[in-house]
Amino acid sequence: MQQPSTTDAVINRMPRIILAPNALKGSCTAAAAAAAMARGSARALSEAELVELPVADGGDGLAEVLTAALHGERRSVRVTGPRFAPVDAALVWSPGRRTTVVEMALASGLALLAGPEQDATATTTLGTGELLRAALDLGARHIIVGLGGSATNDGGIGMAQALGWRFLDASGQPVAPVGARLADIARIDGTARDARLDQVRIEAVCDVDNPLTGPRGAAAVYGPQKGASPAQVAALDAGLAHLATLIARELGREIADLPGAGAAGGRGAGLVAFAGAALRPGADLVLDLLALDRHLAGADLVLTAEGQIDAQTAYGKAPAAVAARAKARGIPCIAIAGGIGADIDALHAIGIDAVFSLCRGPMTLDEAQRDAETLLADAAEQAVRAFFAGR
Repeated sequence: MQQPSTTDAVINRMPRIILAPNALKGSCTAAAAAAAMARGSARALSEAELVELPVADGGDGLAEVLTAALHGERRSVRVTGPRFAPVDAALVWSPGRRTTVVEMALASGLALLAGPEQDATATTTLGTGELLRAALDLGARHIIVGLGGSATNDGGIGMAQALGWRFLDASGQPVAPVGARLADIARIDGTARDARLDQVRIEAVCDVDNPLTGPRGAAAVYGPQKGASPAQVAALDAGLAHLATLIARELGREIADLPGAGAAGGRGAGLVAFAGAALRPGADLVLDLLALDRHLAGADLVLTAEGQIDAQTAYGKAPAAVAARAKARGIPCIAIAGGIGADIDALHAIGIDAVFSLCRGPMTLDEAQRDAETLLADAAEQAVRAFFAGR
């Protein structure tokens, strides 16, 4: 009797599809995106095993994704917002792992400010530092800090102030922890630094690799998105360069050219200098915590998604990281995007085999964002049908 071939075995077993989308900014969370993609995939292949695995890369949505992965609980903390008004921000606490997730956007994020309030020269990371202090109060031994979505360009001095650091001007007076005052700092005083920082491992995760200053620095690239004029961008860049010089001279840390130092208005540099943090690509850390490699075992197809997929997706974004891990195991990966940019050939080499548009016809951005979950389900259905039709 003829034995079934390997191909027969693959065909006869239940197909396994991994659904690993990022959040679609302005539309839906990563969890909602995964659920929508599962609905569409089920319509195409009702017998498939569907594994919903929402992902993040250090930007908005990190805390939500890791709450489930770490079996954590959300804690609300009243902190100082980006323009010094109080806000309620959440952190994630995993008692079993003694791990806390702090998402900068929830305390110092651009989304917390109305358009006229967005001013990179006048915003502070003080509230994010207060979240870190709350994590230390819980007894955390590992703190994960997401750097995306910030409203700030203060080099992390607001955060550092909340942790006991003092920034003094030439007359010995405290400097306000905002970007406009960076150039006024004459001395950094760490005598009251929170000693508990020595007992904790802090990982700062982000989806960019920008240095602190220069044409690719925090002010030049991200300042305009936070309301900075060209003159303000130049002043903020000079202020960050001045801060880097002081850090090198007084703390012995060279942080200006670290990849990721420019994330979150220089908060990446500030975390390294003032909290002893390590900078990590967010997607890799998240995928490790989600045990993506284990979930990929036996998978036939991976679907990922993001609001915009273009050449920049290759640089630290979650869909590219998901695809790279799938490719390493010989698993095809299809991406779904609200917007598809030019020059995406590099993504095919990384492991994204094809990109499907979220939009089924001409529509406004508002319409696409409003109907994102329905559109995702429809696109996922067609992607799965197309893939398995070839089998």
